[in-house]
Formats: sequence, C-alpha cells, structure tokens
Amino acid sequence: MKKNHSIPIDNWKTFWELIKSTNPPKWIFVTAITLSLIETGVGLIVPWFTKDLVDQIAASAIEPSIIILLAASFIVQTITSGFSYYFLTYIGEYVVAAIRKKLWNQVLLLPVPFFDKHQSGETMSRITQDTNTVKMLITQHLVTFLTGFISVAGAVSILLIIDWKMTLMMVTAVPVSILILWPLGQKMYKISKATQDEMASFSANLGRVLSDIRLVKAYCAEKEEQKNGELGIFHLFQFGLKEARIQAVISPFMTFVMMLVLVVLIGYGGVRVASGTLSSGSLVAIIIYMVQIVVPFSQMAAFFTSFQKAMGATERIQRILSLEREPSGSLPAVPNHKQDIHFRNVSFSYKKGEPVLKQITLTIPSGKTTAIVGPSGSGKTTLFALLERFYTPDEGEILFGETNIEDFHLHSWRSQIGYVSQESPMMSGTIRDNICYGLNRDVSDEEIERAAKLANAAEFIERLPNGYLTEVGERGIKLSGGQRQRIAIARALIRNPKILLLDEATSNLDSSSEVLVQKALQRLMEGRTTLVIAHRLSTVIGADQIVVLENGTITGIGTHSELLQTHPLYRELAEQQFQTISE
Repeated sequence: MKKNHSIPIDNWKTFWELIKSTNPPKWIFVTAITLSLIETGVGLIVPWFTKDLVDQIAASAIEPSIIILLAASFIVQTITSGFSYYFLTYIGEYVVAAIRKKLWNQVLLLPVPFFDKHQSGETMSRITQDTNTVKMLITQHLVTFLTGFISVAGAVSILLIIDWKMTLMMVTAVPVSILILWPLGQKMYKISKATQDEMASFSANLGRVLSDIRLVKAYCAEKEEQKNGELGIFHLFQFGLKEARIQAVISPFMTFVMMLVLVVLIGYGGVRVASGTLSSGSLVAIIIYMVQIVVPFSQMAAFFTSFQKAMGATERIQRILSLEREPSGSLPAVPNHKQDIHFRNVSFSYKKGEPVLKQITLTIPSGKTTAIVGPSGSGKTTLFALLERFYTPDEGEILFGETNIEDFHLHSWRSQIGYVSQESPMMSGTIRDNICYGLNRDVSDEEIERAAKLANAAEFIERLPNGYLTEVGERGIKLSGGQRQRIAIARALIRNPKILLLDEATSNLDSSSEVLVQKALQRLMEGRTTLVIAHRLSTVIGADQIVVLENGTITGIGTHSELLQTHPLYRELAEQQFQTISE
C-alpha cells in the first residue's frame, strides 16, 4: 500500500471501500443524512425568522405567526438533531463492529509466521484502537462535515441576499484560514500515525508483561519493566504534546478569526444601521449566519484532524486484511485408513540462510511409535510444526501415504492430530471447556468423563468442589503441572486422533505425576501413529524406531539396542542418563 504523508485520493478511496465492505444498513444511513439535512435547513431558516421578529419588535408590530414559526423551527431542529445523532451513532457502531469482526476472523486465519513477527498486543491495538478511530470519524465528524458544508453554502447564499458587501468581508477570511490550516493538517497526519504506532507498541509491551507477571515477580524484574513502561508512556506523552502544539495553533487561530470578523461586522453593521441603510433585524441575522458559518468551519477543521488519524488507522487495518490466510480451498479430506508418513528431502529455515532442518528423509510407520532424540536446538520441535502445517518446507515434501499433506484440507488434516506438549496450554474457562476445546460438535458429559478417566484425570477433577465446571484460571494457573498435563491428554483422547505428537510430555513432572501421566499416555498411544520428542531416553526405550537428530540432520535411525551399538552420540547419552539413574 502506498504511503504518503498528505491526504492522497487513494487513502480516501481506501477508507470508503473499507466502509462499503461492511455493508451498513442503507435505509438508516439515508434517514440519518435526511434528518441532518432537515436540521441544517431549519437552522438556516431560524435567523431569517429572527430578522423579521427583531424588525417587528423595533416597529412595535409583532405578528403571532412569526413567533409560532420560530418556535416550530426550534422544535423541529431539536427532534431531527436527536434522531440523526442516534442513527449516526448506530451506523458508526455497526461499521466498527463489522470491521472488528472482519479483522478478528482474518487474524484467526493468518498463518503462524505472522504471530512470530507481531506481538499480540500490537494486533489487539489494530482490532480495538484503530477501529475506534474510524468510528469516531463516522459518528462525530463525517456527517457534520457534509451538513457543515451545506450550512456554510446556504448561509452565504442568504447573506448575499441580505447584504452582499458584508458577506464578502466575512467570506474573505475563509480561504486565508484554509491556507494556514492545511499544512498543519498534513503535519497532524504524520503525528497521528506515529502516535498510533507507539500506542500499538505500548499495548504489546503491556500484554507481554501482564501475561507473564509471575515471571516478572519471580525474577524481581519490576524495576526493569517499570522503566520500559515509563519509556513507552513518555513517548506517548511526547506525541500528545506534539499534537497539542498543533491544536494550540489551530484553536486560538479559529477563535481569533471568528472574533475579528465579529468585531468588524458589528462595527460596520452598527454604522450601517445608524445611517439607515441596514435594519437592526438584518444585522442580527447577519451575526447569527456568521456563527452558522464559523462553527461548521471549525467542525471542518476538526474533521480534517480526525480524517488524518482515520487514514493511518485504515492503512493498518487494510494491511492486515490484505494478508494471505492459511489455505482453505475445497481440498479433499484426509482418508479414513491409516498410512505411513514420509519426509522426503525436507529443508526448512525460519530466517533465510539459517537452516534449521537440512534434507530430512524419514518414514514414520503407521500405528507405530517413533521417538526423536537429540541435543536442544537440533530441530525436533520444528519437525512437529511442519507436520502440523504451521510452516511450509523450503524444500522437499511431507506425504501421508502418497499424497502431499498440503493437498489435504487444512482443517481436516489438523483434526487428525492430537498434540500434547510439556507446557500443556490451557484456555481460561472450566475444565470441561478445556477438555472439549476445539470440537465443533456437542459433547456429552459421558464422553468427557470417559476421556478424563482414560487420562487419569477423573480422580482429581471429581474431588474439586465444582468438578468439571471448575475454573482453571488464566493459562491454567490454578492447576498443577501434572493436572494440566492430564487434562491435555484428555483433550487429545476425546478428539480420537490418527496421529499423536508428544513433545516432552513428562519432562516437567514430579515422579508421582509422571507415573499417572505415563499410564495415560500409554492408553492414548494405543493403535496410533505416534511421534515422541524426549530428552530422557528411559521414556522411549520401547519405541519402534528412534531417530537421532543433530544440527538439523538425521544421523541415526534404529531401535534402542541398535543405536547403542552403532551410534556414538546416542550411546554416550544413554550411558550418562542411565548412570545417573543408577546413582
């Protein structure tokens, strides 16, 4: 998307296309515009009636009809103003809700690399703050700009009829003001964009700290995070001052222009009234019409400031909406029968020139257990990420049977996989919610209880006061590591996956929890194609095949006994670990 620090037509088109894409209810929009126009039209009639009333008072000949018309005008203006405000607010809220819905649906379907590059707080800022900026433009400025333009044009036209000389004196101030305010508006655009970027960065930092507050406190990092937060606040403070400096020029300037024109009009008009060339009612009407010109003109200045902010927000919103989603085309589902998984010459790197996996060729037999061992950073977890299609290999392919896994419908493929990691991520909610998380169907209590029993979780769940309706807290903080792990196993069991991925599933547990989890895992692994990442070789001795991964390359494949005889690194790891256990 083209970046520009002025207000290019492309930005206006982009903004308008974004609004149109939300498909707001047209009849409400038309009604709101119509009511606003009626309000504006009545507002233009009121000074004319006031002119006649003042002249009649001066002549001591008041007609009741003029008072009735004036009162009716005020009533109509009040009613139309109230309804138009409500309808415009409705449109604004509708549009921002639709944009947020589009953004949310887009973000959920973006590939994992997007989240690797962007902090969650920054993305949250796009969905909340940027959309709110767009809403403010629609509800508070867009229609007032339109009606203000009509009000100015109408007031000037009527003033030309009343007295063209005084009208020209008033109108000359408008182009002079625009020439001064336009460069300030361009500067406001740059400042508002920078402010919104800084706010997104600040939100991202807040999200990071608050989500890991226990880590912050455990390592006494409050002072460091206090400095980081204060630095972000200070940057926002500086941007706020820059914006205030521009407003400090715009607002007094507008007041100065208005007061100058008012003084000139009253002075010159007073002379005209004294000389008898202008009626007192006409002078009053001219002053009121001048206010009806100056006030909308001030609103237009506010519109351009808000418009500058909304353009920056629209640019960032459209940038997210234009990103490519994960594939969701009409691809075939995964076949029901079990098949081997083949990695053929697979290479992958997170950063160009820094390969994590190099020419991996591996067959994972169906219904068997394959363990992957090796030093930290050798690429074990990356293999899992590729298998889950979080990333696409740079070279080579991964096959299920003879079909590239990229050729299957993504949702169908991932639904075949059950994943249990060492972190055992939990979502805020109840234990029941977490066990059946992600299942797009109604799940009976019997199914949930059966999965919990198989995962050795039913015993501790049923001891809790609220049982399966117990709240787990943010990221499952109210549960122990072993309890979270068993719920994660129950979550995998209830999906009944063909492929099971176990990533250090028992590495963070005490011995009693490990025994329960190991028994649950054995039940989960029965009859499934299982891949296990493990640092402790004692947990994978019975695997059908063990793969040794070093620096992104497979250096050995075989059973435990075979690798003990043929693979130096595996033998060294085994001797160290089993010696430690015996001691």
